[in-house]
Amino acid sequence: MTAPAGADSGAPSIAPVERLSGHVLLTGGTGFVGQAVLERLLVSHPDTRVSLLVRGKTGQSADDRVRKLLSKPVFKAWREAVGRDEAARIFAERVTAVEGSLDAVPPLPGDLTHVLHSASTVSFDPPIDEAFATNTGGARNLYTAIRESGADPHVVHVSTCYVGGLRKGVLPEARLDHDADWRVEADAAAAARQRVELRSREPGVLRGLMLRARAEHGKEGPRAVAIAAEAARVDWVKRRLVTAGRARAQSLGWTDVYTLTKALAERAAEELWGAEHRLSIVRPSVIESALEHPFPGWIDGFKVADPLIIAFGRGQLEDFPGVPDSVLDIIPVDFVVNAILAAAATPPPVAEPRYLHVASGASNPLPFHGMYRNVHEYFTANPIPDTPGAERVPTWQFPGDRRVERAIRRAEVLVGAANSTLDRLPSTPRLREWQRTMGRRERDVHSLRQLSDLYRAYVGTELIFDDANARALGARIPADRPDEGFDVTRIDWRDYLQRVHVPAITQLMRVFSRGRGGDRSSGPAAPKPLPQRTDVLAVFDLEGTVVDSNIVQQLLWVRRSQGGEAAAAAEAGSIITRLPAYLAAERRDRGEFLRTFLRRYAGMPAERLESAVRGGYTDLLLAHTSAAALQRVREHRAAGHRTVLVTGSIGVLAEPLAALFDEVVAGTMHEDDGVLTGYLGAPPLVDEARGAWLAQYAARGGFDLGASYAYGDSVADLPWLSLVGEATAVNPDARLARAALKRRWPILDWRRGGVSRADLIAR
Repeated sequence: MTAPAGADSGAPSIAPVERLSGHVLLTGGTGFVGQAVLERLLVSHPDTRVSLLVRGKTGQSADDRVRKLLSKPVFKAWREAVGRDEAARIFAERVTAVEGSLDAVPPLPGDLTHVLHSASTVSFDPPIDEAFATNTGGARNLYTAIRESGADPHVVHVSTCYVGGLRKGVLPEARLDHDADWRVEADAAAAARQRVELRSREPGVLRGLMLRARAEHGKEGPRAVAIAAEAARVDWVKRRLVTAGRARAQSLGWTDVYTLTKALAERAAEELWGAEHRLSIVRPSVIESALEHPFPGWIDGFKVADPLIIAFGRGQLEDFPGVPDSVLDIIPVDFVVNAILAAAATPPPVAEPRYLHVASGASNPLPFHGMYRNVHEYFTANPIPDTPGAERVPTWQFPGDRRVERAIRRAEVLVGAANSTLDRLPSTPRLREWQRTMGRRERDVHSLRQLSDLYRAYVGTELIFDDANARALGARIPADRPDEGFDVTRIDWRDYLQRVHVPAITQLMRVFSRGRGGDRSSGPAAPKPLPQRTDVLAVFDLEGTVVDSNIVQQLLWVRRSQGGEAAAAAEAGSIITRLPAYLAAERRDRGEFLRTFLRRYAGMPAERLESAVRGGYTDLLLAHTSAAALQRVREHRAAGHRTVLVTGSIGVLAEPLAALFDEVVAGTMHEDDGVLTGYLGAPPLVDEARGAWLAQYAARGGFDLGASYAYGDSVADLPWLSLVGEATAVNPDARLARAALKRRWPILDWRRGGVSRADLIAR
């Protein structure tokens, strides 16, 4: 393929590419490409000094972050070759942190000879203002700061091949042909944030968000509702800014806001630097793991194609909207690094920017069906262990974009309906298996939606990136430095994918899974052994957890103890007549229900209630008490933990179990001359109120909540269960079960029975 018009048409020198020397400023040095560039500078370009533009983080300075880079796997081979101490000495001598960011570039050294600008957003679909601030605004700030420093370095601006946008055919290695004004677009993107933020605070929007938050989190308490509503508002803003970015990009002829802002960043670089100085623009395609250097398969986190590969290996993608004969243009990271440094070492003339495509599609194309075939072969021979669905590697038919989109929409509707139905059913072990299955299905559908939206343009593109300039530069790499070349024709795609890349990201997936505590799809983690500690709490909910009952049953037991079956039946009939009101109160707020229902004790002498509790009520309560729960209480006490029984009801109803715990925390009822008025002495200790109590109780007693335990049965218990490090869902309702599955909390079924009065005095 010959160089197209507009490419680097001046006859290039045939002189070999020399090694770099001088003072190099590197942006993005903590990122994937930046780490590899820094490693190669230290290993192969000994006459360079490197300044890294790095922002500090909370509790960690820029110097700290830079020093920690040396422990990264990318430097492993070099550390071993020169020795750890010598590597540390060289690193400290040659690498300097410049604390700052692209948002606020500090004054730069005046002796810079090269600037390698590789920093950018790592998301393809960020909110429009964030994409412009990082990619376009960052370029503006950096090149302005270089001009102000008085230095005259050769700038290598790392862009992407996909700045070509929505078009077909060959994209030349040349200045992009468009009329978009980067300054106007950047100002408009910044203004979009303000407009959407104001819109999100309008009463109509907030009312809708509050209604949904109350329906989902109302039983957890008003603060949980407010937190959920605000989180929903923030997400509302983000989704609209993401949509705004995508729409604006496509209206101007780009696939997404990432490629739009990268294209406009090139224009900023051309105007602010390239018009009067030396500028090279290097455009890689999809960057993936190293072919050879620093070692085969080196990668730092999942990159563009990897979520698609892993989701396929997990059996999550039944089909995909790709065009099978389109080119999936990927390039190993070491080829990109070699091209960047070769470009840096061969500056173009002043005011004549040079463009290089580091891509494989023109010289060694990998069709999408070839990628699929290699990944299918690999996972068929090497299934991902302990992953439901991975035992059956999908066979794609490439049905087309519209059919896959319709299938995704149907699946989203079905999953939403199924979850809504399951949330209304009584929780049982079988229901939780259905929830676990639907949770996996929900994640699969979500993955398919995200991956489809992300890759649709990239796996269906008919754009080929000419690489004549890059090939010409690569031909100048001396023969005695073959590992510094970037000749894509020597990549054997089957060998690279099946021997190098897919094994590397599969291993990375296993590392991430271990870091998260295992595969989420496998269900909740098993209960851990109890450590011997005296600064730990074990908090047990009463109704539905320790005792298989609720306050309605407790009242009926009291009536039975006082007047026999006839009295209990009469009370039950009276309750039924008011059942709709009770159910409505329960749906609105657990505390409202307790206040309303406990009014039924009004007029009962306190002594009569206590007598009933000491009598038949205790036997009925014990018949509904879980022996497994009491065994767990004893285990906590044996481990030195402080055991606390908590109920939102009145304390006298929990009195039969008091001897088994270190403390019982419950409500009281107001009395008038020894007669219960039906009014509580204080707000009921439920949902968020229980969370506030627990936080204060732990603080005053010196207990470590992060090491403490809590056991609850209702979604209303989420606020206080979430405060402890070891939460357990016991006989959970459907919504708590779903939350526990997502959080990988243990789920236990404690059944009633097996408790006698003799157990009440066991300490």
